[in-house]
Amino acid sequence: MEIKKVGVLGCGLMGSGIAQVAAMAGFDVTVLEVEQKFLDKGFAGIDKSLAKFAERPPEKGGITAEQKDQIRSRLKGTTNKQDLADCDIVIEAIIENVEDKKKMYASLDGIVKKDAIFASNTSSISITELLTSTKRPERFVGLHFFNPVPLMKLVEVVRTIATTSEVYDAAFEFGKNLGKVPVRTSDKTGFIVNRLLVPYLLDSIRAYEEGVGSIDDIDNAMKLGCGYPMGPFTLLDFVGLDTTYYITHVMYDEFKERRFASPPLLKRLVMAGWYGRKTGKGFYDYKDPNKPVPNKL
Repeated sequence: MEIKKVGVLGCGLMGSGIAQVAAMAGFDVTVLEVEQKFLDKGFAGIDKSLAKFAERPPEKGGITAEQKDQIRSRLKGTTNKQDLADCDIVIEAIIENVEDKKKMYASLDGIVKKDAIFASNTSSISITELLTSTKRPERFVGLHFFNPVPLMKLVEVVRTIATTSEVYDAAFEFGKNLGKVPVRTSDKTGFIVNRLLVPYLLDSIRAYEEGVGSIDDIDNAMKLGCGYPMGPFTLLDFVGLDTTYYITHVMYDEFKERRFASPPLLKRLVMAGWYGRKTGKGFYDYKDPNKPVPNKL
């Protein structure tokens, strides 16, 4: 299978990042959104990101002004689903809600050509559940990218019991053609990264709740003792406490194990609307984004 034209559903943080890396890899990309204002916001983010790449030297992944213009010319935004009809692969990156995702796939199933691959960027929802909304279960995979997509090298390629070997291999090669390092995994909740990362993050919160250490001491201990680029609380605030809280529900429902259950403090922070960096408050206070201060929780 040869993939030439890419469709991306959603132009938020993840969707715009996926669209950008696909265009940078030489693919023609069409991004679908429900309203033009969301496309405008997403493409403004892409322009800003490409400008940063243009400031880098070539040996550090930099691009020329001419390359920047060529990449931008390969990107198209639309609010019309018919514009995705001839895509070879369609990657969904909309809200992390099962029913919304299924409705989107169902509405596109009769529009996008039958031999196209459908993929989801979900970090936690069952790929098998999503494929039930289409008549192409054998051509459905997970492609889980990581934020920020233009910089993070990993993509998890998720196979279901229905996915054919041809489609799975094509998706894996597509990941490599994007300049990513793809890893193969199966449709088990959390895949590889979240299956291992989420319990670690939740244990960090429990350790804080139990008085093992302060927020910044636990962060510093994991950075300096384990060589992690950021501590668990900094990472939680970066990912979004609401996102993590949602993932805990999906994973606990699947496994019914305490290590996947949300600690009380996480629940209360989310109830208070303290989601981390995006709201200005989480485990840290971001009044000065360059110098976040631990909250007294």
